[in-house]
Amino acid sequence: MSYTNILTEVRGAVGFLTINRPTQLNALNPETLQEIVQGMRELEGNASVRVVVVTGAGDKAFVAGADIKAMQAMGFAEADAFGRLGHECMSTIEECPRPVIAAVNGFALGGGTELALACDFIYAADSAVFSLPEVTLGIFPGWGGTQRLTRIVGKAKANELIFTGRKISAEEALQLGFVNAVVARAELQSAVEVVANAIAANAPLAISYAKRVILRGLDVGLHGGLAFERSTFPACFGTHDCKEGIAAFLERRPAKFQGR
Repeated sequence: MSYTNILTEVRGAVGFLTINRPTQLNALNPETLQEIVQGMRELEGNASVRVVVVTGAGDKAFVAGADIKAMQAMGFAEADAFGRLGHECMSTIEECPRPVIAAVNGFALGGGTELALACDFIYAADSAVFSLPEVTLGIFPGWGGTQRLTRIVGKAKANELIFTGRKISAEEALQLGFVNAVVARAELQSAVEVVANAIAANAPLAISYAKRVILRGLDVGLHGGLAFERSTFPACFGTHDCKEGIAAFLERRPAKFQGR
């Protein structure tokens, strides 16, 4: 497909979605949000793609937030539509049956942090900066930031970061537990590709089931999550990949998973 504000690419089993507005620091206007939804669905529909990497174009920003110029003239109705579109975008990323990795290459402010949090996990350049500064504009994080950050770092720390709007380094984000790894800027792409290819080598249906169970468990509590895990687990045994994985283990050879 042809896009104005994003780029999509497939290399082997890894799909890449790049927000491509570097002169605007990859800020998220309505058109960009719509294209991210379309790009994610395009990659999800590609049977060869087993992992998706989301990143930003240029050297400065992953996503520097929502496009404030686009927000300036919004009233209630326009803000409601913008908020719904932002939620659709983040949910499309979070609910993608493939694992989605955020490669945060620079500033991830406001909606940029929210977009990264919607991914399954985050690798960050050592120059990356995170924040949810919406309260400095008279609003608050409205694309999932209040909910996803709280579930990762806890209520007190999320309150502090959201109420102050302060910026934090990649290292502090790592210590707080919402960034998985921090690497040198020049090594970010290669580091993400290594982990993406390691994931892609595993059984894709099993990973998809696991992702679904993890997400569902966050919403229904421990006992509900355990029940969903218990009911979903046997489904793996009806797949070709399960039979192949067990056979490969017993025969001491690499498994060749087909995603069926």
